[in-house]
Amino acid sequence: MAHAILHYLRRINRAIALIIGTALLLCAAYVVADIVLRRVGFPLRGGTDIAGYAMAIATSWGMAFTLLELGHVRIDILRSRLAGRLRATLDLVALLALAGTASMIALRAWPVLERSILNNSRSNSALQTPLAWVQAPWFAGWVWFALVAWITFLCALWLVLMRDEKAAESTIGMQNEAEVHS
Repeated sequence: MAHAILHYLRRINRAIALIIGTALLLCAAYVVADIVLRRVGFPLRGGTDIAGYAMAIATSWGMAFTLLELGHVRIDILRSRLAGRLRATLDLVALLALAGTASMIALRAWPVLERSILNNSRSNSALQTPLAWVQAPWFAGWVWFALVAWITFLCALWLVLMRDEKAAESTIGMQNEAEVHS
């Protein structure tokens, strides 16, 4: 069951990554067009704002993808010297800390969005973007990351309790150098 849940989460996150990647490409095209059109006297304006918004949103949504692809950075000095159950336990502790941190960020992000909604806050740039339009997907990305981290933690815990450390390693471990460069 844990394998099916994690497989489903990976599929969802890959679809999200494609959407976010497409949005980043469109943002880059807008910025390039703005730069080119500035040279001929027809600037589009707002490229910097849009790029900043896109990066904030992409970062929050990309965290869950990175988690499931084992892309988060960890210091490996102790972990590499352990094996089996001890290594899996250390991985679980790391994931628990990550899930807790993601949850705290999501909890702290809500008041930011709520204040923008209540005050009808807008950016102080030429675009005058309603901040809730940007902060809502940013907040949703952090909530998604926290949810994925907790589900991944529970699935990995289940795998460890079922004594399937190899599956737990492939779920929450780290890629070694050979895997990264192949």
